[in-house]
Amino acid sequence: MNIVSLSRIFKSKRGLIVGLVGMLVALALNACNPAGLKTSAAQPNQLVISILSDPKTFNYALSNESPNIFGLTFEGLITEDPFTGEIQPNLAQSWQISEDKLKITFTMREGLKWSDGKPLTVDDVVFTFKDVYLNEAIPTDARDVLRVGAKGLLPTVRKLDDKRVEFITPEPFSPFLGVTGLPILPAHALRSFIETKDSEGRPIFLSKWGVDTPPNQIIVNGPYKVERYNTGERIVFTRNPYYWRKDAKGQQQPYIERIIWQIVESTDTGLIQFRSGGLDSVAVTPDYFSLLKAQEEQGGFKIYNGGPAASTTFMMFNLNQGRRNGVPLVNPVKSRWFNTVEFRQAIAYAIDRQTMINNIYRGLGEPQDSPLYAKSPYYLSPQEGLKVYDYNPERARQLLTKAGFKYNNNGHLLDASGNRVRFTLLTNTGNRIREAMGAQIKQDLAKVGITVDFTPLAWSAFLDRLDNTLDWDTGLIGFGAGFEPNSSANLWMPDGGSHMFNLKPRAGANPIEGRVVYPWEAEIGQLYIKAAQEFDQAKRKAIYAKSQQLAQEYLPMIHLVNPYSLAAVRDKFEGVKHSATGGTFWNIQDIRVKPIQ
Repeated sequence: MNIVSLSRIFKSKRGLIVGLVGMLVALALNACNPAGLKTSAAQPNQLVISILSDPKTFNYALSNESPNIFGLTFEGLITEDPFTGEIQPNLAQSWQISEDKLKITFTMREGLKWSDGKPLTVDDVVFTFKDVYLNEAIPTDARDVLRVGAKGLLPTVRKLDDKRVEFITPEPFSPFLGVTGLPILPAHALRSFIETKDSEGRPIFLSKWGVDTPPNQIIVNGPYKVERYNTGERIVFTRNPYYWRKDAKGQQQPYIERIIWQIVESTDTGLIQFRSGGLDSVAVTPDYFSLLKAQEEQGGFKIYNGGPAASTTFMMFNLNQGRRNGVPLVNPVKSRWFNTVEFRQAIAYAIDRQTMINNIYRGLGEPQDSPLYAKSPYYLSPQEGLKVYDYNPERARQLLTKAGFKYNNNGHLLDASGNRVRFTLLTNTGNRIREAMGAQIKQDLAKVGITVDFTPLAWSAFLDRLDNTLDWDTGLIGFGAGFEPNSSANLWMPDGGSHMFNLKPRAGANPIEGRVVYPWEAEIGQLYIKAAQEFDQAKRKAIYAKSQQLAQEYLPMIHLVNPYSLAAVRDKFEGVKHSATGGTFWNIQDIRVKPIQ
Protein backbone atom coordinates (compact mmCIF):
# COMPACT_ATOMS: atom_id res chain seq x y z
CA MET A 1 0.00 0.00 0.00
CA ASN A 2 1.26 3.45 -0.81
CA ILE A 3 1.87 5.65 2.20
CA VAL A 4 1.66 9.42 2.29
CA SER A 5 2.43 12.21 4.72
CA LEU A 6 0.36 15.25 5.58
CA SER A 7 0.55 17.83 2.81
CA ARG A 8 -1.07 20.85 4.35
CA ILE A 9 -1.13 22.65 7.67
CA PHE A 10 -4.41 21.90 9.39
CA LYS A 11 -6.15 24.58 11.38
CA SER A 12 -6.32 22.55 14.58
CA LYS A 13 -3.40 22.59 17.02
CA ARG A 14 -2.64 18.90 16.37
CA GLY A 15 -2.91 19.43 12.64
CA LEU A 16 -0.50 22.37 12.85
CA ILE A 17 2.09 20.26 14.66
CA VAL A 18 1.81 17.42 12.15
CA GLY A 19 1.97 19.87 9.27
CA LEU A 20 5.11 21.52 10.64
CA VAL A 21 6.74 18.11 11.04
CA GLY A 22 5.91 17.38 7.39
CA MET A 23 7.46 20.73 6.35
CA LEU A 24 10.63 20.02 8.31
CA VAL A 25 10.96 16.61 6.68
CA ALA A 26 10.46 18.19 3.26
CA LEU A 27 13.15 20.75 4.02
CA ALA A 28 15.50 17.97 5.09
CA LEU A 29 14.83 16.12 1.87
CA ASN A 30 15.39 19.18 -0.27
CA ALA A 31 18.65 19.75 1.55
CA CYS A 32 19.87 16.35 0.39
CA ASN A 33 22.35 16.50 -2.43
CA PRO A 34 20.64 14.78 -5.39
CA ALA A 35 24.03 13.57 -6.53
CA GLY A 36 24.01 11.37 -3.46
CA LEU A 37 21.13 9.44 -4.97
CA LYS A 38 23.45 7.69 -7.39
CA THR A 39 24.93 4.38 -6.41
CA SER A 40 28.62 3.89 -6.01
CA ALA A 41 30.75 2.42 -8.75
CA ALA A 42 30.97 -0.89 -6.93
CA GLN A 43 27.71 -2.61 -7.71
CA PRO A 44 27.11 -5.27 -5.07
CA ASN A 45 24.85 -8.03 -6.31
CA GLN A 46 22.16 -7.27 -3.76
CA LEU A 47 18.86 -5.47 -3.23
CA VAL A 48 18.26 -3.29 -0.17
CA ILE A 49 14.74 -2.19 0.72
CA SER A 50 12.91 -1.31 3.95
CA ILE A 51 9.97 -2.61 5.97
CA LEU A 52 8.11 -0.72 8.69
CA SER A 53 8.27 -3.28 11.49
CA ASP A 54 9.66 -6.63 12.53
CA PRO A 55 7.93 -9.78 11.30
CA LYS A 56 6.00 -11.64 13.99
CA THR A 57 6.71 -15.22 12.91
CA PHE A 58 8.54 -17.34 10.34
CA ASN A 59 5.73 -19.92 10.51
CA TYR A 60 3.45 -19.29 7.53
CA ALA A 61 0.49 -21.20 8.96
CA LEU A 62 0.43 -18.96 12.05
CA SER A 63 0.96 -15.67 10.24
CA ASN A 64 -1.90 -13.26 9.60
CA GLU A 65 -0.18 -9.95 9.07
CA SER A 66 2.37 -7.97 7.12
CA PRO A 67 5.31 -7.59 6.84
CA ASN A 68 6.20 -11.24 6.43
CA ILE A 69 8.97 -13.16 4.68
CA PHE A 70 6.88 -15.67 2.78
CA GLY A 71 6.79 -14.02 -0.64
CA LEU A 72 10.54 -14.64 -0.88
CA THR A 73 10.80 -17.95 0.92
CA PHE A 74 7.86 -20.12 -0.13
CA GLU A 75 5.90 -21.04 -3.24
CA GLY A 76 2.77 -23.05 -3.99
CA LEU A 77 1.54 -25.38 -6.70
CA ILE A 78 0.35 -22.50 -8.88
CA THR A 79 0.87 -18.77 -9.13
CA GLU A 80 -1.11 -15.84 -10.52
CA ASP A 81 -0.20 -13.42 -13.28
CA PRO A 82 -0.19 -10.06 -11.43
CA PHE A 83 -1.42 -8.17 -14.49
CA THR A 84 -4.26 -10.43 -15.64
CA GLY A 85 -5.05 -12.72 -12.72
CA GLU A 86 -4.46 -15.78 -14.94
CA ILE A 87 -3.51 -18.94 -13.03
CA GLN A 88 -0.10 -20.26 -14.08
CA PRO A 89 2.00 -23.36 -13.21
CA ASN A 90 4.52 -23.13 -10.41
CA LEU A 91 5.67 -26.14 -8.34
CA ALA A 92 3.09 -28.09 -10.30
CA GLN A 93 3.80 -28.20 -14.02
CA SER A 94 0.18 -28.95 -14.97
CA TRP A 95 -3.27 -29.87 -13.69
CA GLN A 96 -6.54 -31.41 -14.79
CA ILE A 97 -10.05 -30.56 -13.55
CA SER A 98 -12.66 -33.32 -13.63
CA GLU A 99 -15.90 -32.89 -15.57
CA ASP A 100 -17.95 -32.71 -12.37
CA LYS A 101 -15.66 -29.90 -11.11
CA LEU A 102 -14.96 -31.80 -7.89
CA LYS A 103 -11.40 -33.00 -8.53
CA ILE A 104 -8.16 -31.31 -9.49
CA THR A 105 -5.15 -33.50 -10.22
CA PHE A 106 -1.73 -31.84 -10.18
CA THR A 107 1.43 -33.18 -11.75
CA MET A 108 4.57 -32.02 -9.95
CA ARG A 109 7.74 -30.78 -11.62
CA GLU A 110 10.74 -33.06 -11.73
CA GLY A 111 13.74 -32.50 -9.48
CA LEU A 112 12.24 -30.09 -6.95
CA LYS A 113 14.29 -29.63 -3.78
CA TRP A 114 14.14 -27.83 -0.46
CA SER A 115 16.78 -25.32 0.58
CA ASP A 116 18.59 -28.06 2.52
CA GLY A 117 18.89 -30.12 -0.65
CA LYS A 118 16.29 -32.74 0.24
CA PRO A 119 13.63 -33.64 -2.37
CA LEU A 120 10.34 -31.73 -2.47
CA THR A 121 7.70 -34.33 -3.29
CA VAL A 122 4.01 -35.08 -3.46
CA ASP A 123 4.32 -36.13 0.18
CA ASP A 124 5.12 -32.53 1.12
CA VAL A 125 1.98 -31.33 -0.65
CA VAL A 126 -0.19 -33.85 1.18
CA PHE A 127 1.47 -32.99 4.50
CA THR A 128 1.02 -29.25 4.00
CA PHE A 129 -2.69 -29.44 3.32
CA LYS A 130 -3.77 -32.48 5.32
CA ASP A 131 -1.61 -32.04 8.41
CA VAL A 132 -1.31 -28.27 8.58
CA TYR A 133 -3.92 -26.21 6.70
CA LEU A 134 -6.79 -28.71 7.13
CA ASN A 135 -5.81 -29.66 10.67
CA GLU A 136 -8.34 -28.18 13.11
CA ALA A 137 -5.68 -28.24 15.83
CA ILE A 138 -3.73 -25.58 13.90
CA PRO A 139 -5.31 -22.09 14.18
CA THR A 140 -4.48 -20.95 10.66
CA ASP A 141 -6.30 -18.36 8.56
CA ALA A 142 -5.38 -20.43 5.50
CA ARG A 143 -8.20 -22.80 6.40
CA ASP A 144 -10.80 -20.04 5.89
CA VAL A 145 -10.11 -19.84 2.15
CA LEU A 146 -10.23 -23.63 1.85
CA ARG A 147 -13.72 -23.99 3.30
CA VAL A 148 -16.35 -25.02 0.79
CA GLY A 149 -20.10 -24.42 0.74
CA ALA A 150 -22.67 -23.32 3.28
CA LYS A 151 -21.42 -25.84 5.84
CA GLY A 152 -17.80 -24.77 5.43
CA LEU A 153 -16.67 -28.27 4.59
CA LEU A 154 -13.03 -28.87 3.85
CA PRO A 155 -11.51 -30.59 0.81
CA THR A 156 -9.52 -33.79 0.95
CA VAL A 157 -6.11 -34.42 -0.55
CA ARG A 158 -4.40 -37.67 -1.46
CA LYS A 159 -1.29 -38.94 -3.19
CA LEU A 160 -1.97 -40.75 -6.45
CA ASP A 161 1.65 -41.62 -7.20
CA ASP A 162 5.11 -40.08 -6.92
CA LYS A 163 4.25 -37.34 -9.40
CA ARG A 164 0.54 -36.68 -8.91
CA VAL A 165 -1.61 -35.34 -6.08
CA GLU A 166 -5.40 -35.10 -6.11
CA PHE A 167 -7.67 -32.61 -4.35
CA ILE A 168 -11.36 -33.39 -3.94
CA THR A 169 -13.89 -30.75 -2.91
CA PRO A 170 -17.25 -31.75 -1.37
CA GLU A 171 -19.02 -29.59 -3.94
CA PRO A 172 -17.95 -27.42 -6.88
CA PHE A 173 -15.73 -24.58 -5.65
CA SER A 174 -14.76 -22.10 -8.34
CA PRO A 175 -11.81 -20.39 -6.56
CA PHE A 176 -10.16 -23.64 -5.51
CA LEU A 177 -7.53 -23.72 -8.25
CA GLY A 178 -6.25 -20.34 -7.08
CA VAL A 179 -6.27 -21.48 -3.46
CA THR A 180 -3.69 -24.14 -4.27
CA GLY A 181 -1.16 -21.33 -4.49
CA LEU A 182 -0.81 -21.57 -0.70
CA PRO A 183 2.84 -22.22 0.25
CA ILE A 184 4.01 -25.81 0.38
CA LEU A 185 5.79 -26.62 3.66
CA PRO A 186 8.56 -29.18 4.35
CA ALA A 187 7.24 -32.39 5.87
CA HIS A 188 10.69 -33.61 6.88
CA ALA A 189 11.31 -30.46 8.95
CA LEU A 190 7.85 -29.94 10.46
CA ARG A 191 6.05 -33.27 10.70
CA SER A 192 7.47 -34.13 14.13
CA PHE A 193 6.26 -30.75 15.44
CA ILE A 194 2.72 -31.65 14.37
CA GLU A 195 2.84 -35.13 15.89
CA THR A 196 4.46 -34.11 19.18
CA LYS A 197 2.07 -32.56 21.72
CA ASP A 198 2.75 -30.23 24.63
CA SER A 199 1.46 -30.73 28.19
CA GLU A 200 -1.97 -29.40 27.16
CA GLY A 201 -2.26 -31.76 24.20
CA ARG A 202 -1.55 -29.14 21.53
CA PRO A 203 0.95 -29.67 18.70
CA ILE A 204 4.30 -28.08 19.55
CA PHE A 205 4.13 -26.77 15.97
CA LEU A 206 2.28 -23.80 17.49
CA SER A 207 5.51 -22.63 19.13
CA LYS A 208 7.92 -23.52 16.33
CA TRP A 209 9.57 -21.42 13.64
CA GLY A 210 9.14 -18.20 15.55
CA VAL A 211 11.39 -15.24 14.82
CA ASP A 212 13.83 -16.55 17.44
CA THR A 213 14.47 -19.73 15.44
CA PRO A 214 18.01 -19.98 14.04
CA PRO A 215 17.70 -19.11 10.32
CA ASN A 216 19.43 -22.29 9.19
CA GLN A 217 16.52 -24.27 10.63
CA ILE A 218 13.96 -22.49 8.41
CA ILE A 219 13.71 -24.81 5.39
CA VAL A 220 12.16 -23.15 2.33
CA ASN A 221 11.37 -23.70 -1.34
CA GLY A 222 11.30 -20.13 -2.61
CA PRO A 223 14.03 -18.16 -4.34
CA TYR A 224 15.56 -16.97 -1.05
CA LYS A 225 16.22 -18.27 2.43
CA VAL A 226 16.78 -16.35 5.65
CA GLU A 227 20.45 -15.90 6.46
CA ARG A 228 20.24 -13.53 9.42
CA TYR A 229 17.66 -11.63 11.45
CA ASN A 230 18.59 -8.82 13.83
CA THR A 231 15.52 -7.63 15.73
CA GLY A 232 14.71 -4.01 15.04
CA GLU A 233 17.51 -3.74 12.48
CA ARG A 234 17.39 -6.00 9.42
CA ILE A 235 16.59 -9.33 7.80
CA VAL A 236 19.14 -10.70 5.35
CA PHE A 237 18.14 -13.24 2.69
CA THR A 238 20.47 -15.23 0.47
CA ARG A 239 19.81 -17.21 -2.67
CA ASN A 240 18.32 -20.64 -2.25
CA PRO A 241 20.87 -22.78 -4.13
CA TYR A 242 18.23 -25.44 -4.83
CA TYR A 243 15.54 -23.13 -6.20
CA TRP A 244 13.88 -24.82 -9.14
CA ARG A 245 13.76 -22.02 -11.70
CA LYS A 246 16.34 -21.68 -14.46
CA ASP A 247 16.33 -19.21 -17.33
CA ALA A 248 16.18 -20.05 -21.05
CA LYS A 249 19.93 -20.61 -21.09
CA GLY A 250 19.80 -22.99 -18.15
CA GLN A 251 21.28 -20.50 -15.69
CA GLN A 252 20.19 -20.89 -12.06
CA GLN A 253 17.82 -18.24 -10.74
CA PRO A 254 17.44 -15.91 -8.91
CA TYR A 255 20.26 -13.73 -10.17
CA ILE A 256 20.52 -11.37 -7.16
CA GLU A 257 22.65 -12.93 -4.41
CA ARG A 258 21.34 -11.12 -1.34
CA ILE A 259 18.26 -9.20 -0.31
CA ILE A 260 18.40 -6.98 2.76
CA TRP A 261 15.29 -5.70 4.50
CA GLN A 262 16.17 -2.74 6.70
CA ILE A 263 13.61 -2.24 9.48
CA VAL A 264 12.77 1.46 9.26
CA GLU A 265 9.73 2.43 11.34
CA SER A 266 9.05 5.71 9.53
CA THR A 267 8.25 6.15 5.86
CA ASP A 268 9.92 9.56 5.94
CA THR A 269 13.13 8.01 7.22
CA GLY A 270 12.91 5.38 4.50
CA LEU A 271 12.58 8.08 1.88
CA ILE A 272 15.61 9.92 3.22
CA GLN A 273 17.62 6.70 3.17
CA PHE A 274 16.60 6.07 -0.43
CA ARG A 275 17.65 9.56 -1.48
CA SER A 276 21.00 9.18 0.26
CA GLY A 277 21.64 5.86 -1.49
CA GLY A 278 20.98 3.54 1.44
CA LEU A 279 17.96 1.86 -0.14
CA ASP A 280 17.45 0.58 -3.67
CA SER A 281 13.70 1.01 -3.82
CA VAL A 282 10.98 2.84 -1.95
CA ALA A 283 7.23 3.24 -2.18
CA VAL A 284 6.58 6.73 -3.57
CA THR A 285 4.18 8.75 -1.48
CA PRO A 286 2.16 11.36 -3.38
CA ASP A 287 3.43 14.30 -1.31
CA TYR A 288 6.99 13.63 -2.54
CA PHE A 289 6.08 12.40 -6.01
CA SER A 290 6.85 15.71 -7.72
CA LEU A 291 10.16 16.06 -5.89
CA LEU A 292 11.30 12.58 -6.86
CA LYS A 293 9.93 12.76 -10.39
CA ALA A 294 12.03 15.82 -11.09
CA GLN A 295 15.16 13.97 -9.93
CA GLU A 296 14.71 10.62 -11.69
CA GLU A 297 17.48 11.06 -14.24
CA GLN A 298 19.93 12.81 -11.95
CA GLY A 299 19.22 10.45 -9.09
CA GLY A 300 19.58 7.31 -11.18
CA PHE A 301 16.17 5.80 -10.53
CA LYS A 302 12.78 5.36 -12.17
CA ILE A 303 9.28 5.79 -10.76
CA TYR A 304 6.86 3.00 -11.73
CA ASN A 305 3.07 3.48 -11.67
CA GLY A 306 1.04 0.29 -11.37
CA GLY A 307 -2.35 2.04 -11.39
CA PRO A 308 -4.88 1.65 -8.55
CA ALA A 309 -3.29 -0.21 -5.67
CA ALA A 310 -4.43 -3.78 -4.97
CA SER A 311 -5.66 -2.92 -1.51
CA THR A 312 -8.49 -1.29 0.34
CA THR A 313 -8.21 1.46 2.95
CA PHE A 314 -11.10 1.93 5.32
CA MET A 315 -12.41 3.26 8.60
CA MET A 316 -14.23 0.50 10.48
CA PHE A 317 -16.53 0.34 13.49
CA ASN A 318 -16.35 -2.19 16.30
CA LEU A 319 -19.82 -3.76 16.04
CA ASN A 320 -19.09 -6.53 18.54
CA GLN A 321 -21.82 -6.42 21.21
CA GLY A 322 -20.32 -9.25 23.25
CA ARG A 323 -18.92 -9.35 26.76
CA ARG A 324 -15.77 -10.95 28.08
CA ASN A 325 -15.70 -11.90 31.76
CA GLY A 326 -18.93 -9.95 32.13
CA VAL A 327 -17.40 -6.71 30.81
CA PRO A 328 -18.63 -5.25 27.49
CA LEU A 329 -15.95 -5.17 24.80
CA VAL A 330 -17.24 -1.78 23.72
CA ASN A 331 -18.70 0.91 25.96
CA PRO A 332 -22.48 0.24 25.70
CA VAL A 333 -23.23 3.89 24.91
CA LYS A 334 -20.77 3.95 22.02
CA SER A 335 -21.85 0.47 20.93
CA ARG A 336 -25.40 1.76 20.43
CA TRP A 337 -24.06 4.48 18.14
CA PHE A 338 -21.84 2.16 16.13
CA ASN A 339 -24.62 -0.40 15.72
CA THR A 340 -26.97 2.21 14.25
CA VAL A 341 -26.85 2.07 10.44
CA GLU A 342 -27.75 5.74 10.03
CA PHE A 343 -24.87 6.72 12.32
CA ARG A 344 -22.36 4.82 10.18
CA GLN A 345 -23.82 6.25 6.97
CA ALA A 346 -23.70 9.76 8.42
CA ILE A 347 -20.00 9.32 9.21
CA ALA A 348 -19.43 8.28 5.60
CA TYR A 349 -21.18 11.36 4.24
CA ALA A 350 -19.20 13.58 6.62
CA ILE A 351 -15.77 12.45 5.37
CA ASP A 352 -14.45 14.53 2.48
CA ARG A 353 -12.65 11.91 0.40
CA GLN A 354 -12.03 14.21 -2.55
CA THR A 355 -10.10 16.56 -0.29
CA MET A 356 -8.09 13.54 0.85
CA ILE A 357 -7.27 12.80 -2.77
CA ASN A 358 -6.43 16.42 -3.63
CA ASN A 359 -4.43 17.34 -0.54
CA ILE A 360 -3.04 14.13 0.94
CA TYR A 361 -2.64 12.13 -2.27
CA ARG A 362 -1.87 15.13 -4.52
CA GLY A 363 -4.40 13.80 -7.01
CA LEU A 364 -2.65 10.42 -7.26
CA GLY A 365 -5.62 8.30 -6.23
CA GLU A 366 -9.29 7.58 -6.75
CA PRO A 367 -12.33 7.42 -4.45
CA GLN A 368 -12.86 3.91 -3.14
CA ASP A 369 -16.39 2.64 -2.68
CA SER A 370 -16.27 -1.12 -3.10
CA PRO A 371 -14.56 -3.76 -0.95
CA LEU A 372 -13.39 -5.36 -4.20
CA TYR A 373 -10.29 -4.44 -6.17
CA ALA A 374 -11.14 -2.03 -8.97
CA LYS A 375 -9.44 -4.26 -11.58
CA SER A 376 -11.28 -7.40 -10.49
CA PRO A 377 -13.73 -8.70 -13.11
CA TYR A 378 -16.33 -8.84 -10.30
CA TYR A 379 -16.01 -5.21 -9.26
CA LEU A 380 -19.29 -3.26 -9.18
CA SER A 381 -18.76 0.37 -10.13
CA PRO A 382 -20.93 3.30 -9.00
CA GLN A 383 -22.05 3.62 -12.62
CA GLU A 384 -23.40 0.06 -12.36
CA GLY A 385 -25.44 0.86 -9.25
CA LEU A 386 -23.08 0.72 -6.29
CA LYS A 387 -24.13 3.10 -3.51
CA VAL A 388 -21.61 5.84 -2.78
CA TYR A 389 -21.20 8.39 -0.03
CA ASP A 390 -19.90 11.54 -1.64
CA TYR A 391 -19.15 14.36 0.77
CA ASN A 392 -22.42 15.82 2.06
CA PRO A 393 -22.28 17.09 5.65
CA GLU A 394 -25.89 18.28 5.48
CA ARG A 395 -27.03 14.77 4.57
CA ALA A 396 -24.94 13.51 7.50
CA ARG A 397 -26.78 15.82 9.91
CA GLN A 398 -30.14 14.74 8.52
CA LEU A 399 -29.33 11.06 9.07
CA LEU A 400 -28.12 11.73 12.61
CA THR A 401 -31.29 13.64 13.45
CA LYS A 402 -33.39 10.86 11.96
CA ALA A 403 -31.60 8.37 14.20
CA GLY A 404 -32.49 10.36 17.33
CA PHE A 405 -29.31 12.41 17.76
CA LYS A 406 -29.51 16.15 18.47
CA TYR A 407 -27.28 19.20 18.78
CA ASN A 408 -26.68 21.36 21.86
CA ASN A 409 -26.18 25.11 21.82
CA ASN A 410 -22.46 24.67 21.19
CA GLY A 411 -23.03 22.55 18.09
CA HIS A 412 -21.93 19.32 19.78
CA LEU A 413 -23.75 16.16 18.79
CA LEU A 414 -25.64 14.38 21.57
CA ASP A 415 -27.45 11.07 21.52
CA ALA A 416 -31.07 10.64 22.64
CA SER A 417 -29.91 10.18 26.24
CA GLY A 418 -27.89 13.38 26.20
CA ASN A 419 -24.46 11.73 25.89
CA ARG A 420 -21.98 13.74 23.87
CA VAL A 421 -20.80 11.79 20.81
CA ARG A 422 -17.10 11.20 21.23
CA PHE A 423 -15.05 8.16 20.30
CA THR A 424 -11.50 7.04 19.61
CA LEU A 425 -10.06 6.35 16.14
CA LEU A 426 -6.99 4.10 16.17
CA THR A 427 -4.38 3.49 13.51
CA ASN A 428 -0.71 2.52 13.42
CA THR A 429 2.16 4.93 13.86
CA GLY A 430 4.79 5.26 11.15
CA ASN A 431 2.24 5.15 8.35
CA ARG A 432 1.98 8.78 7.37
CA ILE A 433 -0.90 8.29 4.97
CA ARG A 434 -3.08 6.88 7.74
CA GLU A 435 -1.93 9.52 10.17
CA ALA A 436 -2.86 12.22 7.67
CA MET A 437 -6.19 10.59 6.88
CA GLY A 438 -6.98 10.20 10.57
CA ALA A 439 -6.22 13.87 11.18
CA GLN A 440 -8.57 14.88 8.37
CA ILE A 441 -11.33 12.54 9.58
CA LYS A 442 -11.02 14.16 13.01
CA GLN A 443 -11.53 17.59 11.41
CA ASP A 444 -14.31 16.49 9.07
CA LEU A 445 -16.36 14.90 11.84
CA ALA A 446 -15.90 17.93 14.07
CA LYS A 447 -17.88 19.86 11.43
CA VAL A 448 -20.92 17.70 12.19
CA GLY A 449 -20.45 17.96 15.95
CA ILE A 450 -18.58 14.70 16.57
CA THR A 451 -15.40 14.64 18.64
CA VAL A 452 -12.78 12.12 17.51
CA ASP A 453 -9.79 11.24 19.67
CA PHE A 454 -7.36 10.20 16.95
CA THR A 455 -4.74 7.90 18.47
CA PRO A 456 -1.96 6.30 16.40
CA LEU A 457 -0.43 3.29 18.18
CA ALA A 458 2.63 1.16 17.60
CA TRP A 459 1.77 -1.55 15.07
CA SER A 460 1.96 -4.40 17.60
CA ALA A 461 -0.25 -2.55 20.10
CA PHE A 462 -2.73 -1.67 17.37
CA LEU A 463 -3.01 -5.28 16.23
CA ASP A 464 -3.35 -6.50 19.80
CA ARG A 465 -6.42 -4.28 20.22
CA LEU A 466 -7.98 -5.42 16.94
CA ASP A 467 -7.10 -9.10 17.19
CA ASN A 468 -6.90 -10.06 20.86
CA THR A 469 -8.41 -7.71 23.44
CA LEU A 470 -11.04 -6.42 20.95
CA ASP A 471 -11.02 -3.23 23.01
CA TRP A 472 -11.40 -0.48 20.42
CA ASP A 473 -14.03 1.94 19.05
CA THR A 474 -13.10 2.64 15.44
CA GLY A 475 -9.99 1.89 13.41
CA LEU A 476 -8.24 3.02 10.25
CA ILE A 477 -6.52 0.17 8.45
CA GLY A 478 -6.07 -1.52 5.08
CA PHE A 479 -6.69 -4.96 3.64
CA GLY A 480 -5.11 -6.66 0.67
CA ALA A 481 -7.22 -7.21 -2.43
CA GLY A 482 -6.85 -9.07 -5.69
CA PHE A 483 -8.62 -10.31 -8.77
CA GLU A 484 -10.41 -13.15 -6.93
CA PRO A 485 -12.87 -11.87 -4.28
CA ASN A 486 -12.76 -15.15 -2.39
CA SER A 487 -9.24 -14.25 -1.28
CA SER A 488 -10.98 -11.82 1.11
CA ALA A 489 -13.61 -14.32 2.25
CA ASN A 490 -12.19 -14.45 5.76
CA LEU A 491 -12.88 -10.71 6.07
CA TRP A 492 -16.56 -11.15 5.24
CA MET A 493 -17.43 -14.56 6.67
CA PRO A 494 -18.88 -13.99 10.19
CA ASP A 495 -16.55 -16.64 11.63
CA GLY A 496 -13.59 -15.63 9.47
CA GLY A 497 -10.25 -14.96 11.09
CA SER A 498 -10.14 -11.43 9.62
CA HIS A 499 -13.78 -10.44 10.29
CA MET A 500 -12.35 -7.47 12.16
CA PHE A 501 -15.48 -5.38 12.67
CA ASN A 502 -17.19 -8.21 14.60
CA LEU A 503 -14.46 -10.69 15.38
CA LYS A 504 -15.07 -13.92 17.21
CA PRO A 505 -12.42 -14.78 19.84
CA ARG A 506 -9.24 -16.43 18.68
CA ALA A 507 -8.65 -20.08 19.51
CA GLY A 508 -7.46 -20.31 23.10
CA ALA A 509 -8.64 -16.79 23.99
CA ASN A 510 -11.22 -16.09 26.69
CA PRO A 511 -14.74 -16.66 25.33
CA ILE A 512 -17.16 -13.90 24.39
CA GLU A 513 -20.76 -13.97 25.56
CA GLY A 514 -23.54 -12.27 23.61
CA ARG A 515 -21.84 -11.72 20.27
CA VAL A 516 -24.52 -10.86 17.68
CA VAL A 517 -24.28 -11.55 13.94
CA TYR A 518 -26.63 -9.36 11.89
CA PRO A 519 -28.80 -10.82 9.09
CA TRP A 520 -27.03 -8.66 6.50
CA GLU A 521 -23.68 -9.78 7.88
CA ALA A 522 -24.68 -13.43 7.56
CA GLU A 523 -26.10 -12.79 4.07
CA ILE A 524 -22.81 -11.36 2.82
CA GLY A 525 -21.08 -14.47 4.12
CA GLN A 526 -23.64 -16.66 2.33
CA LEU A 527 -23.14 -14.72 -0.91
CA TYR A 528 -19.41 -15.42 -0.75
CA ILE A 529 -20.22 -19.11 -0.35
CA LYS A 530 -22.69 -19.02 -3.25
CA ALA A 531 -20.26 -17.19 -5.53
CA ALA A 532 -17.57 -19.76 -4.80
CA GLN A 533 -19.94 -22.52 -5.94
CA GLU A 534 -20.67 -20.81 -9.25
CA PHE A 535 -18.50 -21.37 -12.34
CA ASP A 536 -20.47 -19.12 -14.70
CA GLN A 537 -18.63 -15.79 -14.69
CA ALA A 538 -21.71 -13.63 -15.34
CA LYS A 539 -23.58 -15.27 -12.47
CA ARG A 540 -20.59 -14.90 -10.16
CA LYS A 541 -20.44 -11.20 -10.99
CA ALA A 542 -24.11 -10.79 -10.10
CA ILE A 543 -23.61 -12.53 -6.75
CA TYR A 544 -20.61 -10.41 -5.84
CA ALA A 545 -22.53 -7.33 -6.96
CA LYS A 546 -25.14 -8.09 -4.29
CA SER A 547 -22.44 -8.54 -1.66
CA GLN A 548 -20.95 -5.16 -2.52
CA GLN A 549 -24.37 -3.50 -2.39
CA LEU A 550 -25.02 -4.92 1.08
CA ALA A 551 -21.58 -3.88 2.31
CA GLN A 552 -22.20 -0.33 1.11
CA GLU A 553 -25.73 -0.15 2.49
CA TYR A 554 -24.93 -1.42 6.01
CA LEU A 555 -21.42 0.00 5.98
CA PRO A 556 -19.44 -1.78 8.72
CA MET A 557 -16.41 -0.26 6.98
CA ILE A 558 -16.17 3.06 5.15
CA HIS A 559 -13.85 2.66 2.17
CA LEU A 560 -11.87 5.81 1.53
CA VAL A 561 -9.21 6.28 -1.16
CA ASN A 562 -7.51 3.90 -3.57
CA PRO A 563 -4.05 5.38 -4.22
CA TYR A 564 -1.96 4.64 -7.26
CA SER A 565 0.72 2.01 -6.75
CA LEU A 566 3.96 3.99 -7.12
CA ALA A 567 7.50 2.82 -6.51
CA ALA A 568 10.97 4.18 -7.23
CA VAL A 569 13.68 1.70 -8.20
CA ARG A 570 17.33 2.35 -8.95
CA ASP A 571 18.40 2.11 -12.56
CA LYS A 572 21.02 -0.50 -11.69
CA PHE A 573 18.29 -3.17 -11.81
CA GLU A 574 16.89 -4.66 -14.98
CA GLY A 575 13.81 -6.82 -15.41
CA VAL A 576 11.58 -4.80 -13.06
CA LYS A 577 7.87 -5.06 -13.97
CA HIS A 578 6.02 -3.21 -11.25
CA SER A 579 2.46 -4.40 -10.65
CA ALA A 580 -0.25 -3.15 -8.32
CA THR A 581 -1.15 -6.70 -7.31
CA GLY A 582 2.31 -8.24 -7.25
CA GLY A 583 4.36 -5.25 -6.14
CA THR A 584 7.74 -4.16 -7.42
CA PHE A 585 9.63 -7.44 -7.05
CA TRP A 586 6.99 -10.09 -7.73
CA ASN A 587 9.35 -11.51 -10.40
CA ILE A 588 12.44 -11.28 -8.20
CA GLN A 589 13.93 -14.39 -9.84
CA ASP A 590 14.13 -12.54 -13.18
CA ILE A 591 15.62 -9.28 -11.89
CA ARG A 592 19.34 -8.60 -12.31
CA VAL A 593 21.87 -6.05 -11.16
CA LYS A 594 23.26 -4.52 -14.33
CA PRO A 595 26.96 -5.13 -14.93
CA ILE A 596 29.25 -2.19 -14.29
CA GLN A 597 29.91 -0.28 -17.50
